[in-house]
Amino acid sequence: MRPYAQYCPIVRAVEVLGDRWTLLIVRELLIGKTRFNEIARGLPGLSRALLARRFRQLENAGIVVRTDTGYELTHSGEDLRPLVFGLADWGARHAFGDPQPEEMDPELLMWWLHGRVDTSEIANRAVIQIQVPDRKRVFWLVLEPDDASVCYTDPGFDVDAVLASDIATLYRVWEGEVDLMDAAKAGRLTLTGARWVVRGLPHWLQLSPVAPLVRAARA
Repeated sequence: MRPYAQYCPIVRAVEVLGDRWTLLIVRELLIGKTRFNEIARGLPGLSRALLARRFRQLENAGIVVRTDTGYELTHSGEDLRPLVFGLADWGARHAFGDPQPEEMDPELLMWWLHGRVDTSEIANRAVIQIQVPDRKRVFWLVLEPDDASVCYTDPGFDVDAVLASDIATLYRVWEGEVDLMDAAKAGRLTLTGARWVVRGLPHWLQLSPVAPLVRAARA
């Protein structure tokens, strides 16, 4: 890539971080992902070969280090937190319109969602079937004490609750645009089943790390 050839700290930062996918890889690391495979799952449009190349570039720039279990941000990498979430804040206020069809991948949403469940108050297994009629997809969220997983085929457990919604509403809930229970009251989704699961799910789901920024922008 041809360098900008300007002696400026902004230029130096752009030369390190301006390649496609780089900041999204940093985003995944900032929200706690460390393993190559889980980062690849969170960025399905990124080939594994390009992901490996971007990691090498980030290592060479001193932003990440490779460990026995994956990758970690260095102090330099952690210093990107206000930049990345500052971009999220700007995006929420100035560039975040209605979701487009190509932006709504149900499998990716389920992967994100299962990683943001607080299982600390779950004493027994809870199996939540998630139905997405407009995409003709069904998923199973299996929550256990200190563990959460998502299944793309029937795991064989009894279902405790069923959450049904179109994909756009699910994404709006995930991003913090719409409260889950407000969407249910408006008839945009249904949540039925065992009372302890129906009452607990809105508290267990922590939603997107940028949801507070989206809520503030919408307010």
